[in-house]
Amino acid sequence: MTATSKLAEKLKTGRPALTAECFPPRGADLAAVKKMAAALPQGLDAVVVADNPEEVRGSATACAAILAGEGREPVLSIVTRDRNRVALESDVLGASLLGIRNFLCLSGDHQSMGVSPQAAGAYDIDSVQFALALATMAQEGVGFDGRKVDPAPALLVGVVAHPYLRPMELNLIRLKKKVAAGAAFLLTQAVFDLAGFAEWLEAVRAAGLDKQVAIIASVMPLPSVERAKEVQARKTYGPVGDDLVARLSKAADPAAESVAIAGQIAAKLKGMPGVRGIHILSGGCEALAAGVIKEAGLA
Repeated sequence: MTATSKLAEKLKTGRPALTAECFPPRGADLAAVKKMAAALPQGLDAVVVADNPEEVRGSATACAAILAGEGREPVLSIVTRDRNRVALESDVLGASLLGIRNFLCLSGDHQSMGVSPQAAGAYDIDSVQFALALATMAQEGVGFDGRKVDPAPALLVGVVAHPYLRPMELNLIRLKKKVAAGAAFLLTQAVFDLAGFAEWLEAVRAAGLDKQVAIIASVMPLPSVERAKEVQARKTYGPVGDDLVARLSKAADPAAESVAIAGQIAAKLKGMPGVRGIHILSGGCEALAAGVIKEAGLA
């Protein structure tokens, strides 16, 4: 079944999509999720709910269901690091019962990088295999083990790409696998280095992949010098240059300056051929998304 979600319909039109990320709270406060839903700007096509980013948080599925109840369309992130294929299939079917249609398939950072170093990782399947399993479930009505799923859930399958991984040939091989698996949309890691991103995008276009999957480029405001240095050191996202850190260091209001930087990057990204939308990685600072949208002229 083809997903009939707001995001799916927007991507069909070919018009640019606008999404933003949110972090489930680290606690059991329902009001906190509703407050977060209200803090996110209007006009978003979807809200991507992160799955235990950087530390253990409340259930992304529960958070996504609450957001849907608040009138926000969720994209549910699911990390394969923490679940075997039994749990993955069960979680997707359960989320579908709650009306969630959009799914982002991720392998996840190794747990030793901060989420929970004491935990054992599942890593039963990776994000490519997960995306293929979901696409097969939606299109053919069979589960991960080949048994019938009736009725088949309506799913829109998304994946993540890292534009800065080199060599480029290996980067494209993995991207081609994700597209072949059935991904309908692709969120990039945060873009800070526009030249490096443009090099990747040119290679993607040369391979014709931009015609097969909707590429949504991500930006991330870094609201403090400390946060910028942390992201720079982790290298999980795109490379953060010393010039960006210096600009934040000189700013009277680093948070406002980070919004300006992210907005300026987004404004350049939206004009690049092959980019089908902008995604704002909030890093838990959801209120900053509205400023980025305004700065970039995305409203």
